[in-house]
Amino acid sequence: MASTSVSRIVPASPDKVWDLIGGFDALPDWLPYIPESVAAEGGRVRRLTNPDGDVIIERLVDFNDAERHYSYAILQAPFPVDGYVSTLRVHAVPGRDDIAEVQWSGRFNPDRAGEKEVVDLFTGIYADGLDALTKTLAA
Repeated sequence: MASTSVSRIVPASPDKVWDLIGGFDALPDWLPYIPESVAAEGGRVRRLTNPDGDVIIERLVDFNDAERHYSYAILQAPFPVDGYVSTLRVHAVPGRDDIAEVQWSGRFNPDRAGEKEVVDLFTGIYADGLDALTKTLAA
């Protein structure tokens, strides 16, 4: 199983960051790669569409509002992986209430692609996503 993780310090309190990203259906609010998200099954499944029209279906597998994190599994996507589970987490920065650390991590089995290729793909997605989050919060 392969994995990757990307973290960023963002210009907002942990609560403000979590208010923006903590909803499982909130990706379009901060992630340009996902302009559309439709919730299903009481909010436990999201059907995402990217700018190319590709569909990504994900299921929420863990959610902890108090600790500010959730995990999800990909059910359907154009990515060359299976067994994908990812976690989005907001950490407080000790001694600071005006910034937060956001970590996006995932583990997966490469399928129809090499491990480096898939790790690079998701590292790029996470990094671009957290850069977009930083821009959204700074605006």
